[in-house]
Amino acid sequence: MARSIDISTARHILNSGDPVDISVWKSDGSILELRNVISIRYDFYGGWRNVKILASGECRKLRDICIFRVNDCPVFL
Repeated sequence: MARSIDISTARHILNSGDPVDISVWKSDGSILELRNVISIRYDFYGGWRNVKILASGECRKLRDICIFRVNDCPVFL
């Protein structure tokens, strides 16, 4: 069984600067799988995070609350 991590632990992992794999819920309820991304900016008060996909160089803006898996570990609030 995979171990689960707290949202604060997930934030520490994302803020470390190491490449990670994340799963995110989109606004329409579908799941977005992002592989090999790094967090480049985080707004604590707004809850937004900018991530960069290393393979393509694309940057995306995500809400931390919508991240439900980091490196195949479920994230709980």
